[in-house]
Amino acid sequence: MHLKMLIKMALLYCVMTSDAFAQDLGPTPAFPQPDMDRVLLGQLLFYDPILSGNRNISCATCHHPKFGTSDGVSLSIGEGGIGLGPERIRDPKNPPEQRIPRNASALWNLGATEFVTFFHDGRLEADPDQPNGIRTPLGSEMSDGFQSALAAQAMFPVLSADEMAGHYTENDISRAVRQGFLTGDGGAWQLIAKRVADIPEYAAKFSAVAPDKPITFAQIANVIADFISFEWRADNSPFDKAMRGESQLKTPAKHGQDLFYGKAKCASCHSGWFQTDHKFHSIALPQIGPGKSARFENHRRDDGRLRVTGNAQDAYKFRTPSLRNVTLTAPYGHNGAFADLEDMVRHHLDPEQSLRAYSIDQAVLADWPNKQDIADPADTKNIAAANQLSPINLTDEEIDNIIEFLGALEDNTTRLGVPTAVPSGLPLD
Repeated sequence: MHLKMLIKMALLYCVMTSDAFAQDLGPTPAFPQPDMDRVLLGQLLFYDPILSGNRNISCATCHHPKFGTSDGVSLSIGEGGIGLGPERIRDPKNPPEQRIPRNASALWNLGATEFVTFFHDGRLEADPDQPNGIRTPLGSEMSDGFQSALAAQAMFPVLSADEMAGHYTENDISRAVRQGFLTGDGGAWQLIAKRVADIPEYAAKFSAVAPDKPITFAQIANVIADFISFEWRADNSPFDKAMRGESQLKTPAKHGQDLFYGKAKCASCHSGWFQTDHKFHSIALPQIGPGKSARFENHRRDDGRLRVTGNAQDAYKFRTPSLRNVTLTAPYGHNGAFADLEDMVRHHLDPEQSLRAYSIDQAVLADWPNKQDIADPADTKNIAAANQLSPINLTDEEIDNIIEFLGALEDNTTRLGVPTAVPSGLPLD
C-alpha cells in the first residue's frame, strides 16, 4: 500500500509540474474550425500546377509532405527544374536563372491564430492599420478579400519568376508580372483566377463553398490557407501530451527540455507552445546562394529584416522559426546552410566561430554551373558583427539531450495526404 501511494504521489507531482510548466508557455494554441468542403478544395489547388505560369509547378513542389512540408534542399529550384526534393535538377532545355535565395519554410501549425508574420524577413504580416488588415510588399495595390495573413502569403510565390510564374516570354502570367501588372484587370492574379474558373470542376466546387461569388485570386488563396491550417496542424507531440499530463517525456528528452528552457537559453527566442517568439534575430548564419537582391542590384548578400524596415539595426536578422517537426524539415536556417540538425544546434553555441569554420558541404545544393555559393569575406565580417548570441558551453551529452527534446516536438500526423488527381488534369509531383 505504501509503495502504491508513493507511485501515485510521484505521478501526481509530474502532472502538477507539467501543468505549471504549461502555464509558463502561455495560452494553449487556438486554431480555426475547419470547413471540410473548403479544406478539400484547397487541397486540390495546393497540389495543382494550374497556378503556375507554365503549368508545371504546384505549391507542393517546394512544400511537400514527403519532405516535412519543405523540399529537403537548402535552396530550391523552382521554375526551370525537373523532379522533386533533393532529386530535383535544372532542366537543361529551360534552365532557371538562379536558385531560390531562401530556404522553403515548413508549413506546420501556420493556421494557429498566433502566426501573423510570414516569410523569413516578415515582409508580410497582419496589421490592423492597413486597409485590409494585412501589410504586404504590394502596399496599397494589394487586392481585397484575403481572410488572413496566411492566405495572403500562400499566394505570393505565384508572382515570382524564379518560383512559379516563369520567365518573361514564357506565358501570359510571367509577362504580366514582368510588366508590373499584378492586381486588377489583366493582372497576374486575375489571369490565374480565370484559369481556375474555366475548369468546370473548380467552378462547381467554388460555387458550393461561396455561392454567387466570382472566383478571385483571394478566394483561391483563402481555401489554400484553410487546407494548410487543417492538414498541417501538429499539436499532439510527446511534448504536448506531457504538458497535458497524459504521459511523461523519456528521460533524455526531459533533460533536454530542462536544458532548452534553462541553461542552454534556447527559449530566449524559441519560446511558447510552438517554440518561437515570432521575432527577428541575427545569429551569424553563413550566407550561401545568390542572396536576396532586386534585379538591378549586383550583390550576393541577404540583409534579412533590413530589406523590410530599412533600419540598419535589422541587418541580417531573420524570423525565429517554430521548432515543431524540426526533425523532419532539414536543411536549417533561412537559407538552409546546415543540413544536419546537430550542426545547427552546435552553431548556436558559438555562431561566430561556426561562421568562420563553415563549409558549403554542410548544405544540400543542386549542381549549378559557374555559381559562387559562399559570400565574400567582407559580407562574412558584417554577418559576424551583427551576431546577437553569446557563446555558451554545453557537453556532447547535453547537446544529445537537446536533440532528444527536439524529437519530442514531432507530430507528423497524416490527414488528407496527396490527392490522386487534380481537376486540371495536369500531372502531380
